[in-house]
Amino acid sequence: MKALIVDDDDGIIQLVSLCLILIWPDVKITWTHLGGEGADLVRSVSPDLVVLDLGLPDMSGFDVLKRIRAFSKVPLIVLTVRNDEVDVVRAFELGADDYVTKPFRQFEFLARVRSAVARFVPGQNKGEEVRAAFGDFRFDSSFRKLEYRNKTIDLTSTESVTLRCLLENAGKVVTHKAIAQQIWGHPVPDAVKIIRVYIRHLREKIEADPNNPALIVTKAGEGYLFTRTV
Repeated sequence: MKALIVDDDDGIIQLVSLCLILIWPDVKITWTHLGGEGADLVRSVSPDLVVLDLGLPDMSGFDVLKRIRAFSKVPLIVLTVRNDEVDVVRAFELGADDYVTKPFRQFEFLARVRSAVARFVPGQNKGEEVRAAFGDFRFDSSFRKLEYRNKTIDLTSTESVTLRCLLENAGKVVTHKAIAQQIWGHPVPDAVKIIRVYIRHLREKIEADPNNPALIVTKAGEGYLFTRTV
């Protein structure tokens, strides 16, 4: 296990390192105070997990996240003092797997780390794999691959989990709470808004008109329904 911590606070780096050692005693930890160097280290070190602060001395953590997501799907958790809803939603839109605010509870942080890493590993949860095929639509959750209308579409780990949850209940309304449980396995502040971001990303990948979706339909105040209208 290899982890990268990008934070300019040595105390946070030490605390996060101690937390990670609790679940992976042999973890190899690399750290940096600088965002630019952090993005470069993702390329050179190929970590299994990135913990990223938003307030860095050389560049915005959002820009670091954007640079990393341009070439890597590594599980990435934002760890920051910023708790504005706008910042939370923006981080998820740019591809963060989770968002934790400082000061943080260590065991909650560890639960989120486990969840993010587990979602990233294809086939790790064998009992939860889903394969669906109807019409021009074929989905295999173990490889996070979707084939639709002669196109192969790559999904992020969280998009795959979200789509899997909808397909397991195709034709039925899936509540926000049920989707959040599948994604994180624990309560998350602003979960409804965050799930809305993931649903929009899925619609942009599979809907003919994302603004007028025919596959993933919103049920106001409840959740979403996958219609199988393909």
